[in-house]
This record gives sequence, structure tokens and C-alpha cells, in this order.
Amino acid sequence: MKILVIGGTLFIGRRLVARLLEQGHEVAVLHRKSAHDLDPRVSNLAADRNDPSAVRAALQDRRFDAVFDNVYDWGRGTTAEQVEATARACGDRIQRYIFMSSVAAYGEGLDHREEDELAPQDHPEPYVRNKAASERALFRMHREEGLPVVTLRPPFVYGPGNPFYREAFFWDRMRDGRPIVVPDGGARLMQFVHVDDLVSVCLKVLEAPQAVGHAFNVANPRPVTQLEAIEAMARAAGYRPELVFAPRAKILECGGQALGTHLYFGEYFDLPPITMCTEKVKRMLGFRPIDFAEGLRRTYAWYAAQPPRRPDYSFEDRLLAQIR
Repeated sequence: MKILVIGGTLFIGRRLVARLLEQGHEVAVLHRKSAHDLDPRVSNLAADRNDPSAVRAALQDRRFDAVFDNVYDWGRGTTAEQVEATARACGDRIQRYIFMSSVAAYGEGLDHREEDELAPQDHPEPYVRNKAASERALFRMHREEGLPVVTLRPPFVYGPGNPFYREAFFWDRMRDGRPIVVPDGGARLMQFVHVDDLVSVCLKVLEAPQAVGHAFNVANPRPVTQLEAIEAMARAAGYRPELVFAPRAKILECGGQALGTHLYFGEYFDLPPITMCTEKVKRMLGFRPIDFAEGLRRTYAWYAAQPPRRPDYSFEDRLLAQIR
């Protein structure tokens, strides 16, 4: 198949492109740069996916059998209108349009199923409302125009090559003998999926005719608490870290940030819990996730082979001095 991956140069996209090539597909990536560092067999299309006219120009002479839309612009946001414009620019001959959504599309809450209502258009978080609105637009196109869309809703994606400072945040501190700050006892729930599991589902929906017109929650079936996540990462790396429990309100009062220079629990890792049920992807696509402990061991092996990061711990030193 001729396949376009929109945003194939980072975490999920890189793994997906490699697997597609292994299966013998002809692959192109669309991103903002004039060149990529992927396999030389991969064609390069340069365009800002948030610019509909640029996307149309890049795709006007190309025809693809399937499209993986993996890009979200964290700086500017990627709206439903921009996603719809991209889908239309791909033409009316595609056999699949696979959109990478997120558990965040539900907004909040526990044990979500795919038929649950998505977050409203006036949700205060741009990422949440953009993902939800994009899914609504694509499924409307499916109903009205026959767009062969599939959407995937992963939670926290982990694994080798993760560009977000998440697993590495904790392993850096364990390596350096630093205490780990745990907000409010670490009871908030988190749900994970290994990047290779997510890519495997991408490949399944590419081939499975029954997937068209459906959304799929793709995750390890059992959520874990923040404390359980730390303990699992410690076991994978062979550490016994010092934990410092602190009121979340005090951490935020001291300047702690979910994203930025004053991280206290990894990038966007300390968020109100959103969890989901995964029976549908198991029933329809035969999904069997990698065991969380094994996935973390594989991820730690990759982490340990990278050049060591040298974090700036000055904020944490101030924070620890105050909470102690």
C-alpha cells in the first residue's frame, strides 16, 4: 500500500514508519522540515499541517491508500477545522484515515467506553476540546461522505524514544540518588500503553475492514496509581528510591509546574485521572498488550544506553527545603 504518515519523525511516528517498511509498504511522511533522518526509502513531503493550503499543495499530485494523522501542534493547537481540511486534501480514494486521538478527548472521568460522550466544545483545555472536536468532525465525514476513518484513543504512551520527559524524569533522579516528590500520597490513577502496542493496533486497523467507522481505546487494561507507577519504574531499573510525600497545593504554591522549567513529577504526569475500558479493542482486533513490567524493562534498557542527561535540580532543592 502507498501510505502517508503525517508527523512520522518523532516517537510514535518513527516506530510506525519502521514497521510499515518492514511490511513492504511504500511510505511518505509529511512534516514541516525539508528533509528527514528516516530510512532513505521514505519520501519526504514538507508542509505545516496547520496550513490547509500548504497541505493541499504538498498532496495535490500524490495518491495514497491510507493516511495516519499523528500530529498535534502543542504550541498553537491543531483544530478540528485543520484536521478536516487535511482529510479532504488526501482525496476520495483512500481506504483508511487513521487519526491519533487521546484519552483526553473524554475530558475527565473513569472507566470510559468508546460510546461515551466526548468533551464539549467549550472545555477549558485546548488539547481536550481540539481532540474531541476533531473526532466529531471525522465521524461526521464518515456518516455523510463515507470517509473510512478510524480513531485511536491512547492514554500515556511510554517506551523507547519517548521525547516527553516522563520515564526518564524518574530514572534520572534514581540514578543521581535524588528523592522523588510524590504529590498528595500518589493516589491519582494513571493508564499507560507501550508505543509498540499502539503501533501494532495502527497496523491492525489498516487491514481490518471491521475497524472502519470505529474509535478504539488502546491501553493496558489496568490503571495504576502514581505511587504504583514509580514503584514499577524503580523495579525495572533496580533502584529503591527515597520518596518524599508532599501536599499538591504546597507544591503548586512553591511554583511546581506540570509542564515547564519547574517540573516536579514529569511532563504532564500529574493530571486529574482519566481512565478507560479496553474490551472493544481486545474483542474486535485481538489486542494483547505488553506486560507493564516488561515494557518498562525494555524502556529502561533504551534509557540506559542514551547519553546521560544532566538535570537542573535547583527548583527541587528549594521545593524539598520548604516541604521538609
